[in-house]
Amino acid sequence: MEIEHRFGGGVYIKETHFLAGESGEKHIHDYDHLSYLVSGRVELKVDGVTVRLEGPKTLTIEAGKSHQVTALTNVTWLCIHATECTDPEKVDGVLLGA
Repeated sequence: MEIEHRFGGGVYIKETHFLAGESGEKHIHDYDHLSYLVSGRVELKVDGVTVRLEGPKTLTIEAGKSHQVTALTNVTWLCIHATECTDPEKVDGVLLGA
């Protein structure tokens, strides 16, 4: 899994490139945020409910919902957040309240 960090104008985009079979870490945010499946097919599990999606696809992940992405094919997935943090080493902690 390869991650690229993009910052601009109070917006952070976490660009993740998954190989088929890879999964992101299950996590929860205290706010709604947008995600964009640029390409590929995934299983998205939100609060225990799994759906299959094929890109391109835009969706909203609601606040307080546990979510995890598993790549069925090679995938590019964007998580889009409003934040003033621009430090790649600290941004996950800021967004996850750690």
